[in-house]
Amino acid sequence: MMIRKPAGRPLGDTEYLLEQWGWWRMDGVAVPGYTSPTLALMRQAVAQPAASKSYCITDDWAIAIDNAVAKLALRDQQMGDIIWLYYGCKWPMVRVGKHYGVSEGKTRELARAGAAWIDCVVCPLYDAA
Repeated sequence: MMIRKPAGRPLGDTEYLLEQWGWWRMDGVAVPGYTSPTLALMRQAVAQPAASKSYCITDDWAIAIDNAVAKLALRDQQMGDIIWLYYGCKWPMVRVGKHYGVSEGKTRELARAGAAWIDCVVCPLYDAA
C-alpha cells in the first residue's frame, strides 16, 4: 500500500492515522451490510480474494478519527471537507483545491491545520491507549 507523502516529508502520527482511516473507510469496514443466503452460496462457488485486509489502525482508533473528522466538519465546514476529500476519498490535493477554487498550497495549509485540530481532539486517547 502506498502512503502519500507531500514533498517527500514523513507523515506525522495523526496524518498516518488519517491515511489509514481513509483506507478503512473506503473499504466499507465501518458499514454493516446484509448478505442474502443466495449471495453467500454464490460466493462459495467462486474463489474470493481475502475478505479482511490488515490495517495499521484498529476499529476503535478508526471510529475515534471518524468522530473527530465529523466534529471538525461541524466546526469548520471547508476544513472538514478538505480532510474528508483528501484522506477519506483519496482525492489528490490539486483536485481538492480546484473543488474549492483555492490553490494547492492553500489547500495543503488547510489540510495540515485540520490534521492538527484532529490531533488535539484525539490526543487524550493517546494517553489512554
